[in-house]
Amino acid sequence: MKKLIKNNVHWVGKVDWDLKKFHGEDFSTHSGSTYNSYLIQEEKNVLIDTVWAPYAVEFVKNLASEIDLNKIDYIIANHGEVDHSGALPELMKHIPNTPIYCTANGVKSLKGQYHQDWNFKVVKTGDTLDVGNGKKLVFVEMSMLHWPDSMACYLTGDNILFSNDAFGQHYANDRLFNDYADQCDLMGEAIKYYANIITPFSSILRKKLEEIIALNLQIDIIATSHGVIWRDNPMQIVQKYIEWANDYQEDQITIIYETMWNGTKHIAEAIAEGIREKAGDKTMVKSFNIATTDHNDMITEIFKSKLVVVGSPTVSNSILHTVSGFLHFVKEMKFKKKKAACFGCYGWSGESVKVLNKNMEEAGFEIISEGFRNQWNPDVDQIQKAFEFGKSLI
Repeated sequence: MKKLIKNNVHWVGKVDWDLKKFHGEDFSTHSGSTYNSYLIQEEKNVLIDTVWAPYAVEFVKNLASEIDLNKIDYIIANHGEVDHSGALPELMKHIPNTPIYCTANGVKSLKGQYHQDWNFKVVKTGDTLDVGNGKKLVFVEMSMLHWPDSMACYLTGDNILFSNDAFGQHYANDRLFNDYADQCDLMGEAIKYYANIITPFSSILRKKLEEIIALNLQIDIIATSHGVIWRDNPMQIVQKYIEWANDYQEDQITIIYETMWNGTKHIAEAIAEGIREKAGDKTMVKSFNIATTDHNDMITEIFKSKLVVVGSPTVSNSILHTVSGFLHFVKEMKFKKKKAACFGCYGWSGESVKVLNKNMEEAGFEIISEGFRNQWNPDVDQIQKAFEFGKSLI
C-alpha cells in the first residue's frame, strides 16, 4: 500500500520488522529496517529504486495494485546493491523495455548481478530528467557513498532529495517520518549506520556534502533508502553528517578486551577505574568484552571515542582470534585522530601487547603507551599497577 510523501510522490517500499542481520552477518539490525522505494506520478510516472529480492513478488504485486505497470515511464536505480535493486528482475518481466536511469558504474553493477541487458540510460552529476508539470529530477553522483555506483536525485518543485544510502538508518518504522520516531532510538541507529558503513568514506563525504551545499538547493524532505524519511527539519541529519565526517569524537574512552581465565578482565576493570579516577565524571568510560558484545555496537562506541584501550591474553605467541578478527574490522573503518593503548595477561611468553600495538597502529591509531603486561593471574599489587596505568593514560 502506497503512502503519501508529498503531493504526487508516494512511498511504495517495504518495512522489514524481522531483519536482525544485514550484509550477510556483518551488520546487526536490532531495530529491523525498511527498503524505501518511491513512486512519482506527474505527467511522467517514475519509480525510484525497488526493494530487497525476498520481497520482490510482494513488491511488484503491491505496485501493480497502485499503478498500471505499463504506465511507468522511467525507473531510477540510485544504487545497484541488492537491497535496493533486488525486485528489478521481477518487475522487468512485466515491463522489459522501460528505461533504467543510473550511473555508468550502476550499469556494471546491475548487469553483473542480474545478467540482463535492460534499457539502461547513463546519467552523471547535473543531468536532468523532465517529469512534467514543471518538475524535473536532477542527478548527483555519490561515488563511494558507499559503492562506486551510488547516486542521489533531487525533485524540483517538491524539493525532495532522494538520498539513497546517505542519511539512512536500519530502523523499522511503519509511520515512515522522522517526527513519528523515538528520537533517541532514531539518532542511535543513525550514528551506528554512519559509524559502521560510512566512516571509511568520510573524506569523500566531506567533499560531497560541500558540493551538495554549494548547489544551494532548498531541501524540504530527505527521502532515504533505509529508515525514516526526514521531513521535520531535514537538514538536522545533514548537520550531523558534517559533524560525524570531521574525524568525530566525544569525551569518551572505550575499553575492549577478551579474556580466557578472567585475568585480562580484572586488569580491564582496574584500568577503567584508574581512568575514571583521573579523568573525572566529565569523561565517559565504557568497557566491553569482545566475545559477548555486538561488534557493530562496539564500532559505534569506538567511533565516539578519543582513546581506545584494547586487551587480550597471549595465546600461541599472539592474541585471541576473537580479538584479531574484531581488530580487522576496526582497521576497515579507517578511523582518524584516535589514540590507543593495549594490555594483557600471559603465562609464558607475553607477546599479546606487542601484537595489539601493531594491530592498532596499522588501523591508524596513535599508540600512546608501551602498554601494560601482567604475568599470571593479577594479585593485589598488579591490580593497583593496572589502576595506575589507567590513570597514566589520561
